[in-house]
Amino acid sequence: MQLVGKKEQKTHRIVGSRGRFGVALAALLVAALGTACGSGDTDKQPGKHDKLKAGSEAGAGGAPVNPAAQRKQKELARLAAVKKWGLAKTPLIAPAAPKEKPEIETREGFEVEDHEGLPPVFTTIPTEEKVVFLTVDDGAEKDPEFLRMMQELDIPYTAFLSDYLVRDNYPYFKKMQAAGVTLNNHSLNHRYMPALSYEKQRQEICGQQATIQKEFGKRPTVFRPPYGNYNEDTLRAAKSCGIKHVPLWNAEAFPDKMDYREWDRDLHPGDIILTHFRGREDWKGTMPDMIRQVMKTVTAKGYAVARLEDYL
Repeated sequence: MQLVGKKEQKTHRIVGSRGRFGVALAALLVAALGTACGSGDTDKQPGKHDKLKAGSEAGAGGAPVNPAAQRKQKELARLAAVKKWGLAKTPLIAPAAPKEKPEIETREGFEVEDHEGLPPVFTTIPTEEKVVFLTVDDGAEKDPEFLRMMQELDIPYTAFLSDYLVRDNYPYFKKMQAAGVTLNNHSLNHRYMPALSYEKQRQEICGQQATIQKEFGKRPTVFRPPYGNYNEDTLRAAKSCGIKHVPLWNAEAFPDKMDYREWDRDLHPGDIILTHFRGREDWKGTMPDMIRQVMKTVTAKGYAVARLEDYL
C-alpha cells in the first residue's frame, strides 16, 4: 500500500501542472494502479497473472495444462499398449458411471427359501448400456505381467480373494489395489459352503472380512461364494458380516474360449464375467492370454468393460 501512496503523490503533481488534462490522466493512473496493486484481496479476485501462474504450476515443466493434449496423449499411450499386448482391437471405453445406481434384486430361480432381507444374488447388472463386468477369483496365480497389462490397457476388473491362496504374497494384491482394483471376499479357505454349519460359514466369511480389513485397509461389502454354491445360512452369515451384494456370473473366460450360462450362448448388457487367477499349470495359456481372449470377444460384440463397483 505504500507503493500506491507514492504514485498518488506523483499524480497530484501532474494535476497541478497540466490542469484538466492532468486531472483526467491522473484519474486513469490511479484506476490503473488500483487494479494492479490493491483493489481488493487477490484471493477473492485473482488477476490474469494469477490464473496463468496457477495454470503453469499445474502443468509439467511449467507449461499450462491442455486437457485436449492430455486426452490425446492418453489415447496414444492406450494404442501403444494395445499393440504391445497383442489385442485384436482397441477396447471400447465404458460410459460414465450411472448417477443413480440400479436397483439390484435376486435373479429368479436363485432365491433361498426365506430370502427377504438377505443380500441379493445376481448374475447380471440391470442396465441398457452395452457394458460387461470382469471379475477374477481366488488368487492362486500371481502373474506380474497381468498387473502391468491391465494397468497399461486401463481395463477395470474386480478381485474376489480367498486368503489361503493369497497370504503368501499380499504385496502382489496391494499393487493391484493401488491401481484401483477393489478386493472382495471369496472366503478364507474356499470351502463348499452348503456343507458347513451356519457358524462355520460365518467363520469363513467374517474371517476373510477381518483379514482383508487388516491387510488391505478396507472391509468388503461384496462376497462371492466358492463355486457359486450357497444356501440360506450362507446369505444370513454374509449379511451378519457386513455383506450387501452376492454377485455370481453369466459368462466365464479362459485363454482359449468363453463359456456362457444363457441358452443363446452370448453376452448381454450388464453380464458379469468370471475368470480366475490361473496360469499354464491349469490353463492352456497365461493370464494375459486369457485377457486377450476376453477382450477379443467383448470388443467384437460391441461391449465395453465397466467397473462393477460403479453399479453397486
